Amino acid sequence: MGKNKLKKFAEMETFGCVYQYPWAVVEKEGCPLRGKWNEQCFHNDHPLVLELGCGHGEYTVGLSQRFPDKNHIGLDIKGARMWTGAKQVEEQGLPNAAFLRTSIELIDRLFAPDEVSEIWITFPDPQMKNANKRLVGTRFLRSYRRVLRDGGTIHLKTDSPFLYTYAHALVTLNGLPVQADTDNLYASGLEGDLTEIKTHYERMWLERGLTIKYLRFGLPHQGDLREPDIEIEKDNYRSTRH
Repeated sequence: MGKNKLKKFAEMETFGCVYQYPWAVVEKEGCPLRGKWNEQCFHNDHPLVLELGCGHGEYTVGLSQRFPDKNHIGLDIKGARMWTGAKQVEEQGLPNAAFLRTSIELIDRLFAPDEVSEIWITFPDPQMKNANKRLVGTRFLRSYRRVLRDGGTIHLKTDSPFLYTYAHALVTLNGLPVQADTDNLYASGLEGDLTEIKTHYERMWLERGLTIKYLRFGLPHQGDLREPDIEIEKDNYRSTRH
């Protein structure tokens, strides 16, 4: 491991906005803040918003700046990238932003039922060969239901035509309420945090001339979730993702 990474890891240990829990501990005992994030971390009762696979934490930081009446947590397993966003939170003294370093697969051990209001999924790996690993697949949506309030919001931003087509088919098949949908965000007329906040990967894809897709939908608790049985053309460009 490089010296720069070691330095970042050491510095993150001193950040008050960073919470780090080993997989084995969370899996066995659950997160100590489960059901208590607002009370013990943010000290208010504002809606809780998650950024899953947050990478550098651009959305966690950007949303916390724009929406002080909401609490924001960026979750990722990779601490070296998370350091960028956590450093900004520390330097700016943002009281409504935090970072959680652990696995998304343990989400129901990290948060209590109905504790989360919104989930952002920004530029995830489309996992074209394995639906079970897709962060908008039925496996993960079932997990989100365990922590998300009934009808809570899922935001997906992606450069991947494959993932967008898949997510669109899944939402349609299961009758999930669509709140916004575009296959070309920057030509859609949608503005605000959707276009003002850009992740590291989003900037990279835009520079390569790729269009950004955005899908926002509600996730009711009732109803079984089914996988779409369709053939989807694979993305034909090389992907470099977190």
